[in-house]
Amino acid sequence: MSSATARASDAAPIVAALVVALQFAGLSWWGLSALVLGATVLAAVHHAEVVAERVGEPFGTLILALAVTVIETGLIVSLMLAAPEGASALARDTVIAASMIILNLLLGLCLIAAGRRADQQRFIRTGANAALSTIAALLVLSLVLPNFTTSAPGPVYNNAQLAFVAGFALILYLTFVFAQTVRHRDYFVRPESGTDDGHGPSRNAARRSMALLVVCLFAVVLLAKGLSKPLETAIAAAGLPRSLVGIVIAGIVLLPEGLAAVKAARIGRLQTSLNLALGSALATIGLTIPAVAMVSFLLGLPLALGLDPKGIVLLALTLFVASLSLARGRVTVLHGAVHLAIFAAYILVTIVP
Repeated sequence: MSSATARASDAAPIVAALVVALQFAGLSWWGLSALVLGATVLAAVHHAEVVAERVGEPFGTLILALAVTVIETGLIVSLMLAAPEGASALARDTVIAASMIILNLLLGLCLIAAGRRADQQRFIRTGANAALSTIAALLVLSLVLPNFTTSAPGPVYNNAQLAFVAGFALILYLTFVFAQTVRHRDYFVRPESGTDDGHGPSRNAARRSMALLVVCLFAVVLLAKGLSKPLETAIAAAGLPRSLVGIVIAGIVLLPEGLAAVKAARIGRLQTSLNLALGSALATIGLTIPAVAMVSFLLGLPLALGLDPKGIVLLALTLFVASLSLARGRVTVLHGAVHLAIFAAYILVTIVP
């Protein structure tokens, strides 16, 4: 990591705090807030990577996935609180957007990056398949089953059903974390080739990055409140569907981690790359759904979680293709290309229903 990048990551939380102070004082410029928000997200992921490098695998990718998910959940909750009248479908749109970005765009790019290497990269399929099966259960319970329940009108759960799904989403995620870090840790750690200078961050550097990471997370949540209205207004003015708000949120949050995952695949660390991608998908669903369910209970907001028919079709196709891509523990460029094609179709039917 260059010294310039480190200095910028240290400065970003300070600048973000100043912009947040201006925002509370009524002096808000959405362009500046957006720029600082992006820089703060990058800084947060940088500091998460420093901490991750210190603690090692698989704890490293777990910390990074949790950091990104906290940012995303904070953004969703902030937008729900800022505009309760239009918040019913925001969680669904953001969760499915994050899932499609991770399981198609990010996974596709990682598989292509890995497949282009002369030495075919391998990964431990037991861990990857365990993660994917958990993702499939969470997505179907959260985003598909609401369309087929009859206790409440529309694609929504009643309070008892929502509490059940939110609770088990959290339980399944925590069970996966236990398996990844304690019980079956060897399923997620593989000795890999790649560049490594052999000099990790010191304990003090890791502690400092952890403190700055917490500051960044709070700053991102507060900055998002000031950007919620301009974002929705810009999308509406362009004549685009409201569901693009969720895609934009997910894209902002996942971009830095996506770059880190693709870089890992390029330098021969496909196992780390998959841990990042699949772990992020699991954290997004397993933590976001309980968080927004709690907001729904506290504010009395309905949550429209059920996908429309085309969303269900694309989700089913994504999970089926992902299961085939990860079935053998080897990758090819073709697998990655198929995932990118599915993501392109998702963007197309979102903009042109």
